[in-house]
Amino acid sequence: MAHVINDGCVSCGACEAECPVGAISEGAAHYEIDADVCIDCGACAATCPTGSIEG
Repeated sequence: MAHVINDGCVSCGACEAECPVGAISEGAAHYEIDADVCIDCGACAATCPTGSIEG
């Protein structure tokens, strides 16, 4: 199952830079993860300063 970014995201962009497959992009309210591209590696969750990425 792909990781999900919740509303605690402050749009810092740290997760986008860490994603090895480019599954993360800036959305309207906060960054979003494309579930079809996500490989569930957890790199984004490990780098999120607010703990807003759930897997």
